[in-house]
Amino acid sequence: MQAAVRSADDIRDANTRYHDVAAATYDTKWGIDFGEVGRDQVLGKLHKLVDPVFAAAGFGQALEIGAGTGYFSLNLRAAGLVDELTCTDISPGMLATLADNARAIGVDVEAVAADAEELPFEDQSFDLVLGHAVLHHLPAPDRAFAEFHRVLRPGGRIVFAGEPSRVGDRLARVPKRAAVLAAPLWRAALGAAPAPVDAAADEPAETDLEAAIDIHAFAPVDLTALAAAAGFADVTVRGEELTANWFGWFNRGLEASARPEDIPTAWRTFAFRGYLALQRLDARWLEPRLPPAVFYNLLLTARRP
Repeated sequence: MQAAVRSADDIRDANTRYHDVAAATYDTKWGIDFGEVGRDQVLGKLHKLVDPVFAAAGFGQALEIGAGTGYFSLNLRAAGLVDELTCTDISPGMLATLADNARAIGVDVEAVAADAEELPFEDQSFDLVLGHAVLHHLPAPDRAFAEFHRVLRPGGRIVFAGEPSRVGDRLARVPKRAAVLAAPLWRAALGAAPAPVDAAADEPAETDLEAAIDIHAFAPVDLTALAAAAGFADVTVRGEELTANWFGWFNRGLEASARPEDIPTAWRTFAFRGYLALQRLDARWLEPRLPPAVFYNLLLTARRP
């Protein structure tokens, strides 16, 4: 967690401003896909937490928290695992991009601007509450978990993925620092110019804003305790991505150092395919054998009794 103490309102304001600005380029920056690749990724995350046979029956009415541009829930809806979808986010910019993505892939969705800690929905309204990379942005996750429990029907389930682990976050500093050192040689090899001076001048402010919104990194026991305290049962926490994360952060560090137009398509293809290959390696060989805490991402599921 960040050492600086900020009010909940300050954190919400920073989240709104940051994600409004990021919305237009978010999918490109993070390689978000709404085709077969994206659906396979999302289904892979779901099946690590929920038995595929059970998941195939579908979830009826689903609510995504901090939906961003829709990566998690729109892909589930496109795969036919959700009958009715409501997406919330604190950022109007993200919701606008999500609506565009939904129209582009022919998916119906209700988009609602809402705070995860005070959801504008009646009790027992949903069969599934889900989210991706959202819990670590919330000022009071205990209040949010209470809301998730309130809006779920008995037997309903929460599924959250992409939450940074405390140990994994520290391990990720190594490839990030390595990228800074390797960037000049990498740019020279590709013939790429450094990122523009004006972009570099904006970088400290962007970094400060990111620090203001990334306020938690979790140990598995933290997520288990939050779910249990809210009244959930059958809590499961798993880890995801180790080598894929190191590879991804290293490449992002390199790419951030160069003018985007100078980065060859061949490099971007290599980086994307390499990341997917290492995701498969992690899932097959490392995730079943290593403790969840060492992975960069944590995944959580639990059931409302």
